[in-house]
Amino acid sequence: MRIIRKIKTIQSLVKKLRQQNKKIGFVPTMGALHEGHLSLIRRCRRENDIVVLSIYVNPTQFAPGEDFDRYPRQEKKDKLLSRKEKVDIIFYPTDKEMYPDGYLTYVEVKKITECLCGLSRPGHFRGVTTVVSKLLNIVLPDVLYLGQKDAQQAVVLTRMVQDLNFPVKVKICPTVREPDGLAMSSRNSYLDPIQRQEAVALYASLRQAKRKVENGSRNASDIVSFIESYIRENTSADIDYIECVNVDSLERLDVVSGKVMIALAVKFGNTRLIDNIIFKV
Repeated sequence: MRIIRKIKTIQSLVKKLRQQNKKIGFVPTMGALHEGHLSLIRRCRRENDIVVLSIYVNPTQFAPGEDFDRYPRQEKKDKLLSRKEKVDIIFYPTDKEMYPDGYLTYVEVKKITECLCGLSRPGHFRGVTTVVSKLLNIVLPDVLYLGQKDAQQAVVLTRMVQDLNFPVKVKICPTVREPDGLAMSSRNSYLDPIQRQEAVALYASLRQAKRKVENGSRNASDIVSFIESYIRENTSADIDYIECVNVDSLERLDVVSGKVMIALAVKFGNTRLIDNIIFKV
């Protein structure tokens, strides 16, 4: 396993790999690897000759007052896990390498970044699309692996790849959950024991909402109200949003039909958690 910190170094290596007709799979992360990340790496390993993992806590996707400074960084552990999963290359750049002095260029996807998480995290998706577009240009992968937990991010990046003609296939992989249903996230480590216990209500509310739809409920406002009541009754969390949207367009639904995603975001103190459930009606 090679650890590479310089853009020119990895670009030179990728050029050689492409000349050898190696199929390259890419998993972009911010580190603090957990089973969700590892599931992406394993699928990438099965389907490609070369597995490239990036670990970079990207400052441009954090708003002032968010958790950039305290976001978990565990380089030693991440390297051990990566080696165990047979990662070939870890790209581990610095801020100065990715955003040198005088940096001026950003990539922005309109409309689908202006709802859900985009409302409460202004500038977040501009940071995500900018850094991922840079990483795609640096790594030049054949396949990009993303997790379904970050559903809006997956939709936004898929659209960016399509609109900007990146020659990469995007694969969205299922959310990995703890045994009690909580979606795995590096931010789960911020939760105190009581908050951690309460957090299981997020996925429980989504599952019960889906069951209500399966039993005939179609009014999106009723579904949202049900989830809101469930979370308020079972947790101390502050609700950021609960929405029923179309999976592809992220447009809000009045009637639950077609390809549906119910998405939510809450805050336990300063810890923001997201989750979603996707199904067809």
